[in-house]
Amino acid sequence: MPADRVRDLLDGIREGRRAAVSRAITLVESTKPAHREQARELLTRLAESDHSTRGSGPLGVVRVGISGVPGVGKSTFIESLGTLLTGQGHRVGVLAVDPSSVRTGGSVLGDKTRMARLAVDPNAFIRPSPSAGTLGGVARATVQAMTVLEASGYDVVLVETVGVGQSEVTVAGMVDTFLFLTIANTGDQLQGIKKGILEITDVVAVNKADPADEARARQARAAARELSGALRLVRGRGEWVPPVVTASGLTGHDVDGVWDQVMAHRDHLGEEGLRHKRAQQQLEFTWALVRDELDQRLRHSAGVRAIRREVSEQVLAGELPATVAADRLLAAYDDVSGAPVEPPHVAAE
Repeated sequence: MPADRVRDLLDGIREGRRAAVSRAITLVESTKPAHREQARELLTRLAESDHSTRGSGPLGVVRVGISGVPGVGKSTFIESLGTLLTGQGHRVGVLAVDPSSVRTGGSVLGDKTRMARLAVDPNAFIRPSPSAGTLGGVARATVQAMTVLEASGYDVVLVETVGVGQSEVTVAGMVDTFLFLTIANTGDQLQGIKKGILEITDVVAVNKADPADEARARQARAAARELSGALRLVRGRGEWVPPVVTASGLTGHDVDGVWDQVMAHRDHLGEEGLRHKRAQQQLEFTWALVRDELDQRLRHSAGVRAIRREVSEQVLAGELPATVAADRLLAAYDDVSGAPVEPPHVAAE
């Protein structure tokens, strides 16, 4: 992509042209080295116009992560919430991270079909994106896609997670408020909800609480009371205790109440708290980018490529322990790069 094409993308993003936004997100999702370099240029130039927040994004933009147990109705709820918000004059961007096959890298990317009404809303932009099988890929692509949407004037960004455990933690580290959806389930709704999820959750909504179905609505209220009690035990004294509310994404009943709680959490953070939270997220993201880039350099290293097949065959044949194989690959990388590679698992400092 020549420099003038980057300028065209910049102009299109700032003018809110959907095609330009879509092309820019495709660019930042790409793992090709040339595209990654172009994406860095694009994002750097977008950040240059955002001096007031020092790269953490416009504080007026509301970033919400949404997750939940399988079958909870995330897409239906997001469509209902997004339609509510566009009706109030907001511009809503939805980043729906779709699970990728670890074998082929392929994804279904069906979120647009599950949000048919929101997909045709001129004030909404839905982007189903493959997770590419790695959490590092999710962090890099999603955060950068958020930057593109915000630069294009979307003032609410909803990030739907794949709902497979660790991805929730990844998404919670890039949003202002993390909303967890659940459903009433014959009294054992706490089973299957890990303590770690409750620790990162800011708001809980028990979905499918349609008042027309009194039995289901009663179950939802009971589930909300049980979860509320559990959250009070998980959270320390003086901490924000996530409110637990009921709603129906299918009918839209009390979805506005869920949004009210999201905004209440935002008020609790305050401008300074929000600024601090985003600054911490930027630091974590910095290290995520470092680890992701090191992973890419390792994969494309000439030294690693020279011995990869031989090492792989020896490991598959049981002739070489994984620890020794890893040391050989890293040594091959060091011979070419001239510097030891930082292990991908190194924690942020």
